[in-house]
Amino acid sequence: MRGMLIWKLLLVGSVAGIAFLGGMHVGSSNVSPEEIARRFHIMTYGNPAMWDLRWLGIPTEQNPNDVWIIQEIISEVRPDFIVETGTSHGGSAAVWAMLLEQVNPAGRVITVDIEDSVVPGSFPPLLRQRVDFVIGNSVSPGVVSAIMEKVGGKRALVLLDSDHHRPHVLKELESYSPMVSVGSYAIVQDTNINGHPVTKVSYPEYGPMEAVEEFLATHAEFQPDASREKLMFTMHPKGYLKKVY
Repeated sequence: MRGMLIWKLLLVGSVAGIAFLGGMHVGSSNVSPEEIARRFHIMTYGNPAMWDLRWLGIPTEQNPNDVWIIQEIISEVRPDFIVETGTSHGGSAAVWAMLLEQVNPAGRVITVDIEDSVVPGSFPPLLRQRVDFVIGNSVSPGVVSAIMEKVGGKRALVLLDSDHHRPHVLKELESYSPMVSVGSYAIVQDTNINGHPVTKVSYPEYGPMEAVEEFLATHAEFQPDASREKLMFTMHPKGYLKKVY
């Protein structure tokens, strides 16, 4: 009886070993790093925990990889203003405000949303002093002109993360790109949806990537900065647009 058990264990161990080695062989020879990154991207995007991230207790639907890259950009550019469309609960605005405080103590964050979803009392008072909350449509002439009046002539970084329909994103790019200073960025977020590589089935009409491609066709002063995708997993592929002149 004991002998049979040992033989069964050896058999199971052998099969497991063959499967492991086979998996290593298949993985190393047949699956490219790009394909591995694509699969990881899709798996991560579908993980509910990815959408339950918080900064100082404030919900923030931001990919940590991209937050790291954006902090590098903030450190390099040292903007006077960070303009964000799509406030949601305010978590990302809190992140940008904390980072900006370290590299440009006089800098401010301007964040725009069509409705106020920030939970009263959730935003740290010291950070709130550094953030201007604007309620309104990000592409309405009144909102754009008011922000332009504040930002004009200063170093500005723009992050677009509101309505992801192609026409809206394109209009945001046209409206906010003039605020971006040379050497700074317009960052179009969530260009990964609509099949690049993830798909939100419920929103097939979305298209931030398509808006970027259309914008770049007539705005040579902006170029996608592929170096900002160095961590391989980004939710903003081709969305880091650097103003080169």
